[in-house]
This record gives sequence, structure tokens and C-alpha cells, in this order.
Amino acid sequence: MSADDASSADAKARLARLRRARARLRAADPVLRRLIDADPRLDPRAWLQEMPEMDAFGVLIFQVVGQQLSVAATRHLLERIRVLFAGHLPSPREVLDAPERSLHDTGLSRRKAATIRAIAEEFASHRIDERKLRAMSDEEIERVLTQVPGVGPWTVHGFLIIALDRQDVVLPGDLALRKAIARNYRLDRLPSAEEVLGIAERWRPYRSLATAYLFASAFGTPPDATA
Repeated sequence: MSADDASSADAKARLARLRRARARLRAADPVLRRLIDADPRLDPRAWLQEMPEMDAFGVLIFQVVGQQLSVAATRHLLERIRVLFAGHLPSPREVLDAPERSLHDTGLSRRKAATIRAIAEEFASHRIDERKLRAMSDEEIERVLTQVPGVGPWTVHGFLIIALDRQDVVLPGDLALRKAIARNYRLDRLPSAEEVLGIAERWRPYRSLATAYLFASAFGTPPDATA
């Protein structure tokens, strides 16, 4: 099979998977049925076309930069990081070879700059790498990555969705998701993280797509604010 044939087969398999996921979610949840019917061709990964090319390490940079920031602010900081590294997101080695304060000079907090360097050390030493992560379960990945100082569940959950295209991930602490749920489910208050997980039980095993529809209903983009 040629590379083009393989790519076409992958695209067809992905479309078939999305059709199955939409059908399952429509049957499981009337709120999602309404959202899906309003946008039956939503591509949950289309927004990535507007982002710089990112490998697993790049996605972790994106997630760390985006902690408690809007998407617009995150993209601005990512662009400053790209300028620092000659127009691309850096490799782990490039981060470690750069002066220690260089990331902070782009506008990142010292904590976020230190977190990115800590992640770079794990990748550069091969204690963590993309191949190993792809072979792990979601739970194993969360256990490994949250051992890095500054990496919490929100960062990991976004990584699972963006870098690994995992299908059954929800971000229960995300403020944008909680707002979208409150609006679409007509709640009189923001749901707690535990309540988000309770609502999301009916979305299994396609919680990632359900989350994408809820974000799109509110913003048309990935989360605009986080908690």
C-alpha cells in the first residue's frame, strides 16, 4: 500500500469512527443530540490546522503555556516562543541548551518556564518519549506525566486529546467546559468537577467528541479559559 493509499484509508477509518461516535452520543444524551444535529460535520481536530506543527513535546508546551489563559493569549505566547527558537516550537534539547531565563523572557511565568524545562529534561533523558506514551493507557500516562512538577490533570487530559487523539477523555475542572455544560443543560450554577464527571458518564466511550461539541457550542474553538 502506498503512502497516499494509507492516508486515504486512515481518513476513511476516522470518518467512520466519527459517525459511530455521533450516533452513540445522539442516542445517549438529548442535549448532545441537539448539538450534533446543529453541526453534524464538526471536526473536533480542525482547529489544529491553525496551530503550529506540534509533536508530543510541543503539545505539552502548548498545554503548559495555556494553563489559566485564553486561547488568544496562549497563541501569542506560543508565537513568541517560536520566534525565540527560529520560527518553530523547540525540541527538548533546544529548551535545555537555551539560557535558563529565555523562556521567561518570552512572557511566561517563571513557574511555567520551569515546568517546560522539567518536561524537556524528562524527554531528553528518554524517561518519557512519545513512543512509550502511545503504548500506555490514559491512566498510566496521567500517572507518569503528573510526576513532573507543574503538570496536573488538566494538562494531561488536553495532551491525551490533542497529541494522542484519545477518544474517551473529559476535562472536568475546565472552566469553559463547566460553563458550556451549565448553559446547555440549563443548570442554575456551574457544575463541580464531580458533577461534570457524572454527566459525562453517559458519553462513554466518546467523551472527547462530546467535550468538543460542548466547547464548539460555546466558543467555536478549544477552551477559552481554564481552571
